[in-house]
Amino acid sequence: MCRVLPLGALLLAACASSSPAGPTSTPGVTAQPQPEFTPLPTRGPHPPGELVPYRAQSGDTLPAVAAHFNTSVEAILEANPFIAFDTTTLAPGLALEVPAYYLPLTGTPYQILPDSEVIYGPTAKDFDIRRELLRHPGFVTDDADYAYRIDRPAWEVIEVVARNYSLNPRLLMALLEYGSSGLTDPFPEEPANTYPIGYTNDRYRGLFRQLLWAAERLNDGYYGWRSGSLREFETADGMLYRPDSWQNAGTVAIQMLLAGMFDSENFDRAVGPTGFIVTYRELWGDPDELAADPIPEQLMQPALDLPFVPDRIWDFTGGPHFSWGSSYPMGALDFAPPSARSGCVASSEWVTAPAPGVIIRSEEAIVELDLDGDGYGGTGWVLFFFHMGRENRISEGVRVQAGDLLGHPSCEGGRSTGTHFHLARRYNGEWLPAAGPIPFVLDEWVAKAGEAPYEGTLTKGSKVVPACTCSTRENRILYELPEG
Repeated sequence: MCRVLPLGALLLAACASSSPAGPTSTPGVTAQPQPEFTPLPTRGPHPPGELVPYRAQSGDTLPAVAAHFNTSVEAILEANPFIAFDTTTLAPGLALEVPAYYLPLTGTPYQILPDSEVIYGPTAKDFDIRRELLRHPGFVTDDADYAYRIDRPAWEVIEVVARNYSLNPRLLMALLEYGSSGLTDPFPEEPANTYPIGYTNDRYRGLFRQLLWAAERLNDGYYGWRSGSLREFETADGMLYRPDSWQNAGTVAIQMLLAGMFDSENFDRAVGPTGFIVTYRELWGDPDELAADPIPEQLMQPALDLPFVPDRIWDFTGGPHFSWGSSYPMGALDFAPPSARSGCVASSEWVTAPAPGVIIRSEEAIVELDLDGDGYGGTGWVLFFFHMGRENRISEGVRVQAGDLLGHPSCEGGRSTGTHFHLARRYNGEWLPAAGPIPFVLDEWVAKAGEAPYEGTLTKGSKVVPACTCSTRENRILYELPEG
């Protein structure tokens, strides 16, 4: 048995679990051979600032690595002088020496899934959610739910949550199987029908709300670790858990989710080699064979125009805030057309394309612009527009040039107190923070974060425009084309 830690202490993830956290085999699915696991590394105390070896992972940035090892960017640069000070993302596999400051009672080094199997990126391109669900006999296959104001069959509920949160549908389906045998058991007992993810909470009854809860937890874990803002979280019985400093974002995302479902003992098993990963392998095989590096070295945003018609004034109403839902990252910016009337009013102002590309989605207040033009939203750069009005909204499949008209801002979709539109970015399926090493830049206006969501500024040279849910001279932007 794991010892009970005093209040404020951290859970030692190496403690063994004596009771199961979920199914260790999946009924109705042919078992896949399980790999022989090599011994996991041990993490012991070491002197402050001792150099420890670390190989950069896809998407790593210097601020995040510094946060994971309780050190500073300056100290990492001093120990690794070959790294440029203006580095955005590190090269996957790059060997570093990190001057680390020991953090006691950190969690397991076991990595559950690679990052590419958590996000809706290149490796999910040919995955057919409907086909895969229909070939399983479980109760989820015939389920349906009301999701985003529409009654939908189960496969479409999974699809819309996966697309909106940009989460790999293989992961969401594996979680349904792990939580309730939802893909393989046609005759479940309660509470499986009501809580198919396995999270028992009256606020999250039914397939759609269960998936929403899971998606929010996954993105908070993934992007919290990716940015370095997440240091620890609690298991369901209130024990604090600190991820291993060498962990990858995809594993921390799953740890964050499972921590909300299980007490500390069962959590230990769920995140280890006999927990959730067994169910995943039985459904989809070895995730390492599917793995790819979604974020390359020194990722840079392409040049983008302001998404307005030239010589028109708009209000900057929202600094960096949630890309989708209410989970990380803080990847979106909001803009509103000036109006003599507050609230939700019809606007004739046009939202425009900041760069050339193809429209890959136009539905339910959403427009997605794929900049690489391949027609798939999980590869390359994608711009995500929300609160786009139904009237005059551009159609899916249309190829556009920079400045082409996309539609009008509105209050449609989600909760909104005033007419505006919301703009966020993805690269290879991964949401990007609007501020930080790869800031949102629109016509040389650079986004910076504030102390809270929706706060922040846009800066261009000596000009600084603060975000404000108002319409004043201070938060207005005039899109002026260069002369000539």
